[in-house]
Amino acid sequence: MAEKDLIYGIHAAQHALQQFPERILEVWLSTEGNKGKGSKLHEIQESTKSLGIACQLVPRKSLDKMSHDQRHQGVVLRQSVAKVKDETDLEEIIKNNNNALLLILDGVQDPHNLGACLRTADAAGADAVVIPASRGVSMTPTVRKVASGAADTVPLIEVRNLARTLKRMQDQGVWLIGTSDQVNQTIYDQDLTGPIGLVMGSEDKGIRRLTREYCDYLVQIPMAGIVESLNVSVASGICLFEAVRQRRQ
Repeated sequence: MAEKDLIYGIHAAQHALQQFPERILEVWLSTEGNKGKGSKLHEIQESTKSLGIACQLVPRKSLDKMSHDQRHQGVVLRQSVAKVKDETDLEEIIKNNNNALLLILDGVQDPHNLGACLRTADAAGADAVVIPASRGVSMTPTVRKVASGAADTVPLIEVRNLARTLKRMQDQGVWLIGTSDQVNQTIYDQDLTGPIGLVMGSEDKGIRRLTREYCDYLVQIPMAGIVESLNVSVASGICLFEAVRQRRQ
């Protein structure tokens, strides 16, 4: 059983059972804790019964082992994993939307950050999140848990060559706006209407040189305090919602 097949955490489990029950193969619930009527775990158990999904009650330590001691909150699900989306899917998304809003993450390493970025992208109505397949974190149970359902609403596109994908996006009319603390223009000065891709760098190194060279514009998020940089998911939220604000005017 591969880790990527698993979903854990109460909110993520409830979302999965509501939105794609046909993909859920098995459910495990902890025998410990309050599963009386009205508890979240009891609701999940009742949902599995009504949906005809196999459900087992197991010791909490079994769930600890399945989830590698992550915070499973007493529930683990096994699912049939949907096909990973790739460059072809991204081209279709852009082709079918002349006002596409895309978030591009250049090598984010922390699954909590990727999950938070997916959640923010969902809230902002982004059309997809793009990540390189070989640099950075991919979809994991932790990503799904942190995303709180957004992992199934926002397409996560894994591309084999990010630089080549950026060039194809430009050829399709997408303007690429990268973030950097070494420029004067701010995100608030940049036109974010029309088809755009917001390019965010990794937690420690920012955008790689080659990625930066493909950006049409570089902007900064103005910082008023002593903090020099923001978490990538926070920075993504600021940029995405500035785009949302401009598009609503």
